[in-house]
Amino acid sequence: MPRRTATMLASTLMLIALLCAGVFIPVPYSEMSPGPTVNTLGDHDGEPVLQISGHKTYEASGHLNMTTVRVTSAEYKMNLVEAVYGWLAHDNSVVPHDTIYPDGKTEEEATQENAEEFSQSQESAKVAALKALDVPVKSWVVVSTVVKDSPAQGRLHAGDVIKAVDGTTVKKPSDVADLVTKHKPGEDVVFTIVPADEQADAEKERRTPTETEKVTITTRASDDQGEKRAIVGISAGTDHTFPFSIDIKLADVGGPSAGLMFALGIYDKLTPGDLTGGSFVAGTGTIDDSGKVGPIGGISMKTIGARGKGAQYFLTPADNCATAAADVPDGLTLVKVDTIDDALGALRDIRSGKTSDLPECAKG
Repeated sequence: MPRRTATMLASTLMLIALLCAGVFIPVPYSEMSPGPTVNTLGDHDGEPVLQISGHKTYEASGHLNMTTVRVTSAEYKMNLVEAVYGWLAHDNSVVPHDTIYPDGKTEEEATQENAEEFSQSQESAKVAALKALDVPVKSWVVVSTVVKDSPAQGRLHAGDVIKAVDGTTVKKPSDVADLVTKHKPGEDVVFTIVPADEQADAEKERRTPTETEKVTITTRASDDQGEKRAIVGISAGTDHTFPFSIDIKLADVGGPSAGLMFALGIYDKLTPGDLTGGSFVAGTGTIDDSGKVGPIGGISMKTIGARGKGAQYFLTPADNCATAAADVPDGLTLVKVDTIDDALGALRDIRSGKTSDLPECAKG
């Protein structure tokens, strides 16, 4: 066989082998792409996203769109060819698998966690919006979760209101951990609680709960590396009573990143006029009860998705600004926000036409 023919044959076989390897050998990556955007001021699947009763509401035009990201499933095995294509594609992003599913989480576990975060983000959005409107909201510290096989299992329950620990009044969730860890592992800690069912009955009857219980739990050592802390095996959170009903109807969405846009939508529905002045505004960001806006993942995919739907302005968490500004879709203005007040101020500038005053994101 002539040397040239042999060389071409060998090269062809090597190319085939490389292509086969690229197709059949999995790589530890996942893919993100732009997901749907939903106008919090409008309808989704035939019903209003925001449903408010017991308080006067106002019609709102324009758009305050929350944005999402699509991700491949936990079980999906990406091959090298798909990874390379994703790296080269502008509208997709290939990231390490552990970025989306850390610690070997299954898709079911990730979905459950996202659902819990989404629920909490809705509550915080309501609180932040009402606080911005100077509407009083009652809040208290509750047991959020109880760890299986922990000292607290069977003694405390999700929804129990924590009034005090060792006689010291609890004002915020972090107080619980601070008071428990003052003990050494093996010591007793006393919780003063309002049982979850009593709290629920009191809310329905619009009265202050009167039944309290003292529950003594023996702490155990944490599983931390190094010095061990005393723990009982619960996480504490905050629950609220609202002066009127606010429901957020949006299925098949998870995670906390819609908090800011939900809060702005609620604010708009409860105030006359239009926050946007009729403009198409989209955005993202977590929000806490105080109105602080936090960063999210997949920012570039969200800006692409928003612009694709027609957004002119994108409310961007301050900590995401540098990443988002590195590749801004044509025609989209990135507006830097750190709090709900920042966002309300930016919307005031947008509807009054003072767009030169907007705090735009700058490249890092």
